[in-house]
Amino acid sequence: MKGNSEEKLMKTYWMRSAFQKNKASSKSTLIASLFFCLLPLLFLAAWIDLAKYACFSSQKALQNNPSNSDLQFPLNCSIWNQTNTCPEYYPTSYKPSNPNPLLNPKCPEFFRWIHEDLRPWRETGITTEMVEKARKTAHFRLVILDGKIYVEKFRQSIQTRALFTMWGILQLMRWYPGKLPDLELMFDCDDRPVIQAKHFRRPDSGPPPLFRYCSDWKSLDIVFPDWSFWGWAETNIKPWRIVLKDMREGNKKTKWEDRVPYAYWRGNPNVCPWRADLMKCNVTDKNDWNTRLYVQDWGKEAKIGYKQSNVADQCTHRYKIYIEGWAWSVSEKYILACDSPTLLMTPRWHDFFIRGMIPQQHYWPVRDNDKCKSLKFAVDYGNNHTQKAKAIGEAGSSFIHDDLKMENKEFMELSLEKSPSNSIPCTMPPPYEPQELKSFIDAKVKSTKEVEAWENEYWEKQIKNK
Repeated sequence: MKGNSEEKLMKTYWMRSAFQKNKASSKSTLIASLFFCLLPLLFLAAWIDLAKYACFSSQKALQNNPSNSDLQFPLNCSIWNQTNTCPEYYPTSYKPSNPNPLLNPKCPEFFRWIHEDLRPWRETGITTEMVEKARKTAHFRLVILDGKIYVEKFRQSIQTRALFTMWGILQLMRWYPGKLPDLELMFDCDDRPVIQAKHFRRPDSGPPPLFRYCSDWKSLDIVFPDWSFWGWAETNIKPWRIVLKDMREGNKKTKWEDRVPYAYWRGNPNVCPWRADLMKCNVTDKNDWNTRLYVQDWGKEAKIGYKQSNVADQCTHRYKIYIEGWAWSVSEKYILACDSPTLLMTPRWHDFFIRGMIPQQHYWPVRDNDKCKSLKFAVDYGNNHTQKAKAIGEAGSSFIHDDLKMENKEFMELSLEKSPSNSIPCTMPPPYEPQELKSFIDAKVKSTKEVEAWENEYWEKQIKNK
């Protein structure tokens, strides 16, 4: 019974199975950190021949720096037709106006999960052999050496995922020129994790360090910000910095109290069974589960210019539903940013930030195995406890707007960093102590179970009152 309980906890809150410690010395450098926008300083060292790679580079040094934001270096590709290149004149180093790490803000708390994601390699380090094993499913290999980025492409990714992911790393180099360490990584742009922990429990088993957009409690894939932070051209979604600004304006259009008092979801229900199941909760002549659900037809949207796809215009309901698709869904951050409580279906996967969010504080947990009843209760509860519901919506939105800042061809131009940062990266928080992490997880479990108990009581009363 104890084993089943622990497995459920891990499955619900993304804890991974324990690894046996290995004291063997490493053949190459240990990963020291993972990156996201303000702190993408990830150290994966290995030795490979770079001659075969395509190259992005930055040249020259920025010697005098009274204010980096005043010095801009936009791309000038006027001679592209003659050379197929753009001039290399961006600085390779810079002096931030605030170089003291003690004066810099601390990174968001969810950065502490970076230590957990990298724990499988803490004792052994990472060898060249481990990196090469990740090639089996990787879409590309990326190497940073002496301030230059080299890419080896293995296969085509879905749409422009690989391209915009590489572009994001290039923007990081422009944001912190000369500060990124030499590193090598393999990246898989598909949806679901593939490095299963059960295959790497033995000492010296050497799990491959493979980066992707999401993982789960039974996998070792290392999570990385998804491509849409730098723009999703195929769906007309702009880079994150611009979207955040638009959503702040969108949130001001209608006060939370004046929004439609139902739970809203718009998406493609055909990608997985659980989304198709969600559509059964839509309002009908016979039932009203307090939901308003809409099918998103991307083909039709493209023909009409994405007029109904602007995420900043979808903050019109008091509650927003988040449900995963084939894997975790890109829509998550846009839903959470709306100042409306997010009704979050029990997730199977996690991205890089969701593990730092707390039920009843940043979102409202909803049962995936009894969607309609759980959604109806959530909306009724929120409409009867408006101050608490409003506070949850604001806290979740604040988490997204404040902790997911972006310091850290049209869309590429919009997301192009034109000058170095004026400050150094935020200060990395320490890893969780075992008891501290257990307490954090226990608190999330307790909060979720409390909601489930309220929900059970609600439906028992409904039955008695019939």
